[in-house]
Parts: sequence; C-alpha cells; structure tokens
Amino acid sequence: MKSYLIGFMMAFILTGTATAQHVNIGVKGGLNIYSLSDGSQYSSKLGLNLGLLGHVHLTDQLALQPEIYYSGQGAKIENINTNLNLDYINVPVLLQYMFDNGFRIQAGPQLGFLVAAKTKSGDTTINVKDDYESLDVGLGIGASYVNPATGFGVDARYNHGLTNVRTSGNSDSKNRGFQLGVFYLFNHRN
Repeated sequence: MKSYLIGFMMAFILTGTATAQHVNIGVKGGLNIYSLSDGSQYSSKLGLNLGLLGHVHLTDQLALQPEIYYSGQGAKIENINTNLNLDYINVPVLLQYMFDNGFRIQAGPQLGFLVAAKTKSGDTTINVKDDYESLDVGLGIGASYVNPATGFGVDARYNHGLTNVRTSGNSDSKNRGFQLGVFYLFNHRN
C-alpha cells in the first residue's frame, strides 16, 4: 500500500512537471503546533519547520507545490510533565488554486519520514524511535499569499495524520497539527 502511494505521488509530480508553464523554487520556514490524537494525556507542542518548495504552474489558476522540509512535531505528555519530540522529513504534494491577487488555497497528500523520536523530562532524554512507525501518511489543507512583486509569502496549513504512528500499545496515535510560516520564491512570476 505504501509503495503504491509513493508511486502515485511521483507520477502526479512528473505529469504536472511535464506540462508545466513554468516552475519556481523556494525556501520556507515557520512554526508548528502539533499533538497526537489518541487521548487527553497529550497537549500541543511547539516546533519548527524548515525546507524547500517547488511551485509548478499547470494552468493560469492551478499549480502543484511539492515540498521537502524538516518538521519538529510531537506532543506534551501532561500527566508526567514530559515532551515527546518527533522529528520528521515531510514531503507534501499540494494542488493549489491561485487567485489573481496572490492568494492561494491548497490541499494534498503528505508523506512523513521519521528521523528521530525522543522523550525529554528535565535533563533526561530517552530514545523511543522503536516505539514509532518510520512512515506517516497524512493530508494537508491550507491557504497562502505571495506578494507577486517580491516573491515573499505567508502560509497557514492544517496537517491531518491518517496512520497510527505508534508501533506498540492499544492507542491509535495520529499526528495532527498546524503550520504557520513564511516562504520566498526565487525568480517569482505570476
């Protein structure tokens, strides 16, 4: 199932790129507000995201935006005053509808590759990567604005995890979170 999803995403990207009117490359960064969905013991945790994006115009109003970025996710575990730090490399592919004034709405699938998982309580840090799946599948939906004259923009997105990221226990833990950020498109043109 996972290999079919990866294959579908790659075919989607390549098809869009082959028919593209033009392509922009950019950088992005911002703040994450994430938690896990499996119960009241978790609360939101702040993290950072930083990476690269491509903006592929398919028509005057439609574009694909593949991205690759580091994402600091996880949650606070309230009952034991501990932070769960989940570090991912996320690869979303967003379909965007572009309005003529620089505003965009976007949605699409996202793959997340776990690179580290640790709990931290006070000065004690424990590696818990074996307790979490190495791949996370989700959906992203959001909006952005790019200043057409400068290529600078802002982005707001909600990411909804679809897979249980825990390998043990009876809980169904899914990543859920918001991203707020800024981006810059090199050589931007509408």
